[in-house]
Amino acid sequence: MPKNQRDDGPGPVDEAILRLLAQDARMPNSAIAAAVGVAPSTCLARIRSLRERGVIRGFRAELDPAALGLGIQAMISVRLHSHSRGQVDSFVREIPRLPGVVDLFHVSGADDYLLRVAVRDSDALRDFVLDHLTTHPAVRHTETSLIFGHVRGRLLPPARSGPEALPRSARGPASRAFADGH
Repeated sequence: MPKNQRDDGPGPVDEAILRLLAQDARMPNSAIAAAVGVAPSTCLARIRSLRERGVIRGFRAELDPAALGLGIQAMISVRLHSHSRGQVDSFVREIPRLPGVVDLFHVSGADDYLLRVAVRDSDALRDFVLDHLTTHPAVRHTETSLIFGHVRGRLLPPARSGPEALPRSARGPASRAFADGH
């Protein structure tokens, strides 16, 4: 286990790497290494380790639905008839594969799932609900809310305080920027 790595999560160097990747997942390894004060080979090994441990799930291109001709986005809350393993498994297996599905969230509360979809227009949204959700044997009720705007947040490791916030090698001017969240 690397010297800065803790058993309960990423260490300070790994957290600094994650902050930089959250800002720009296409940042070159050499630039990340220089910013956190480690050798490029060390940085690459840490990124591989973060991927292998599931801390980094992947690197994705974020697509603009409107640029793809999908002018309407909606959140659809879904209640199931029952919570039997068969119905839940069927719903979770089938729904994410439908065209237009962006995200499926299993939630607590009155609803069982929130489904985010992107479709061409209001007719396509109506057809999606009628053809795919209300006809699904597990679905009891749906409620659709249009999304007027969306701003994506950034998931960053929790901020540390004190001298352990960053490794000694990464306390230079470049590291202060991401320690402050910039």
